[in-house]
Amino acid sequence: MKKVDTMHVQTTHTTTYLYSDSVSICHTEVHLAPRECPHQRLISHELRISPEPAFTTSRRDYFGNEITIFSIQEAHETLSITAHSEIELLPEEPPAGGLTPPWEEVVEAVRGTKTEELFRAAEFSYPSPFVKPSPACEAYGRESFTKGRPILEAGLDLCHRIFRDFKYDPRATTISTPVEEVLEKRSGVCQDFAHLMITCVRSLGLPARYISGYLRSNEKTLGGEASHAWCSIYCPEFGWLEFDPTNDVMPNCNHVTIAHGRDYSDVAPVRGVALGGGEQIVNVAVQVLPPAATASGSTSRAD
Repeated sequence: MKKVDTMHVQTTHTTTYLYSDSVSICHTEVHLAPRECPHQRLISHELRISPEPAFTTSRRDYFGNEITIFSIQEAHETLSITAHSEIELLPEEPPAGGLTPPWEEVVEAVRGTKTEELFRAAEFSYPSPFVKPSPACEAYGRESFTKGRPILEAGLDLCHRIFRDFKYDPRATTISTPVEEVLEKRSGVCQDFAHLMITCVRSLGLPARYISGYLRSNEKTLGGEASHAWCSIYCPEFGWLEFDPTNDVMPNCNHVTIAHGRDYSDVAPVRGVALGGGEQIVNVAVQVLPPAATASGSTSRAD
């Protein structure tokens, strides 16, 4: 792949919980540190939590993402979690679609699992909590994955069809909306479209993984300046090929990767349990800015 100019960005992700009653204790885990991966390098990362936790630890999860776990053991009615990161993006031009092998060959190679790399990829070809292969999703996917078609060409076509056929509507779904309902309603947000594309691909026997991160916004993108999601399909010799069906692009210089897993359940930015609290309001804001930019950049609710 041909490399293009690198780019530095700073990201700020703030999650604030407002409780109607006091919380006496909470245990929380977060996926908020950008990954080190071929197309990006993490320069710095800082996590600020208020109130100050009594206990904090960080480790790598099963998929190699950094996860931070903390416990707050004092009464509080507000919890604020802010992650600041600086990243160097190392974009590359994708390969020509015709150079990739037919998708059926990838299915057979993954089934053989003759190498550790193939074995690791095969883990992403099975059902997961939010991705359950189905005849309807297989049929939708087969319109793109026709006999003998190179896997990248097929992936790009499926990505384009989801972009064309589905309406971006934050009110249409919740994170628990089944993929088949998204397919039927033809509307949703980036998480839905990523899950849909993964489900279609896995229904055909191919490995596909879910990617969480951020997207630098402009007038042509959806989901920018908020938590974003896309997916990747495994191809031997070429690695993981990424697709953003929300915007009909292969991620390059505008996407910041935080974590990847089987689906959203593996990489939720923030989740935990609290004792007390009553009703709660959750506010999420994300900024993606050049390093020299001021904090006056735009913000948006995560989708």
